[in-house]
Amino acid sequence: MEKPWSGRFTEKTASIVDSFTESISFDYRLWKYDIIGSIAHVKMLARQKIINKNIANKIIKGLKEISEEIKSNRFIFKKELEDIHMNIESALIDKIGEIGGMLHTARSRNDQVALDMRLYLRDETKEIISLLKKLQTNFINLAVKHTKTIIPGYTHMQHAQPVLLSHHLLSYVEMLQRDVERLFDSLKRTNRLPLGACALAGTSLPIDRSYVAKILQFESVLQNSIDAISDRDFIIEFLSDCAILIMHLSRLSEELILWCTTEFNFAELPDAFATGSSIMPQKKNPDILELIRAKTGRVYANLVNLLTIMKGLPLSYNRDLQEDKPPLFDTIDTTKSCLKILIELLPKIRFNIDIMRQSASMGFTTATDLAEYLVKKGIPFRNAHKITGKIIAYCINNNKSIESLSIEEFKKFSDFFSNDIYNYLSPENSINNKISEGSTSEKEILKNIKRLKQIIKYEK
Repeated sequence: MEKPWSGRFTEKTASIVDSFTESISFDYRLWKYDIIGSIAHVKMLARQKIINKNIANKIIKGLKEISEEIKSNRFIFKKELEDIHMNIESALIDKIGEIGGMLHTARSRNDQVALDMRLYLRDETKEIISLLKKLQTNFINLAVKHTKTIIPGYTHMQHAQPVLLSHHLLSYVEMLQRDVERLFDSLKRTNRLPLGACALAGTSLPIDRSYVAKILQFESVLQNSIDAISDRDFIIEFLSDCAILIMHLSRLSEELILWCTTEFNFAELPDAFATGSSIMPQKKNPDILELIRAKTGRVYANLVNLLTIMKGLPLSYNRDLQEDKPPLFDTIDTTKSCLKILIELLPKIRFNIDIMRQSASMGFTTATDLAEYLVKKGIPFRNAHKITGKIIAYCINNNKSIESLSIEEFKKFSDFFSNDIYNYLSPENSINNKISEGSTSEKEILKNIKRLKQIIKYEK
């Protein structure tokens, strides 16, 4: 098949140019959406009497046959035809004759590819949202099992205050929920029809864009034909959403890597989700988590890639936009693979509950509770903080824990201390005494588990 623009040229395109400019090696994955969009387009052309209904039916039949050929791996993609659009159109003309060329009436590859990308991204966004919800569910399942498991909470990677493991796990559910909300919101801007913008100026033919939008379940029609074919904001927004999402997955991976070290020993990965060393027989390495941490850089780079492509483009369409697909496809593949493996891994992690509890009692983690005890007795917080600091210094110098101090020792620092101080000093009491909304108390945890289950439509 000749190039669609060959009438203007007197020489055949050089083979090296074909190799350099082709996109079929990666945009083949748009085939389903190219056919879906083409069927909707030809139905509209027939409805508007722009082409004969019988011809439209033959085109639709041919497109459906091509679809089956691609599904069964019988279709041969040809590099010299450049992209998915021309591969399908060429196959259609070979199948039903020159009338197949009527399919391209009142459209350009510019609005055609914009349509394909929006249809494709709409489906992929929904799939990623579904995976996020599965991962959230697994976090909630773990949280339900650990509503009494105590761990040290950290700030600056130093022991800070005791918290429940369930509280820590649910913090990731909250992060992932914001990822879900961002992706849902981006769908509003993805789900708009560009088809009918043609090359950039629209068409003099009596097309009905709203009818096509209805068939393809788009919420609206893009109102500026120049913007419709040159806009890639919806992809950039998606890539940004995924960059934030995978940052959350990387933070989780980093924590699990730390927790599985000999130094922490808070958790252990299942053998099926760890690797060994080729030289050190004792090693059990968290390679999966390390790879998630590393793949985060790829997703970040893909966002910067497309931002850089777009930053200097004059309106309207430029061939630079062909390069929007590799970063998008790679981000989708990377994000989905990371989510899928974490969905499988998370329920199989074993937590060392006793070691976590023991660690939570180290590092004077109930010092803030001691200060708040004095506040409840009427001492200004800054004074209470200073008194508590002196008590901690005393404990360090005398190799004692706060809980081991006698009431006489406490009274050396303030007469406001009485025997009820011992109701504040254990990690368990520290946690149970929390009453603020969103805190680490078991009551708040159970309330938030119920809330989050409702939000994500939890299914165990």
